[in-house]
Amino acid sequence: MRSFLRSGIALDVDFVLNNIWLVLIAVASGLMLVWPMVSQRAGGLAVSTLQATQLINHRDALVLDVRSADEFARSHILNAKNIPARQLGARIAELDKFRARPVIVSCQTGTSAGASCSVLQKAGFAEVHLLAGGINAWEQAGLPVAR
Repeated sequence: MRSFLRSGIALDVDFVLNNIWLVLIAVASGLMLVWPMVSQRAGGLAVSTLQATQLINHRDALVLDVRSADEFARSHILNAKNIPARQLGARIAELDKFRARPVIVSCQTGTSAGASCSVLQKAGFAEVHLLAGGINAWEQAGLPVAR
């Protein structure tokens, strides 16, 4: 049995080699658990529906819906502006007048808007937020939508 003592933790090399698949599965599952937190932080500060409502009501935040025009037409947050994520880079100038306001970026589930948050941050928008759970969470909370 070969083992090494590193930082006070004994590492059993034979165990790791004999159970390499278990070790790889454990590492992969740990990475899958951490990934959503890392990817959201890279794109913007995630806010709940309650926090988003407070930003809208008290700080006149802009809600930017980055879903397709068809999805936006089905339902969207009241007074939201729609610029599909694929067009955001080319249409960023449309948002210049909102630079001083908080921006809440929304997609369907809250998982794909992170890239749009990054685009806004790179364009100089200082306060960019990601709506956690997206429009699905908004509707589940019973908050008003336009159809």
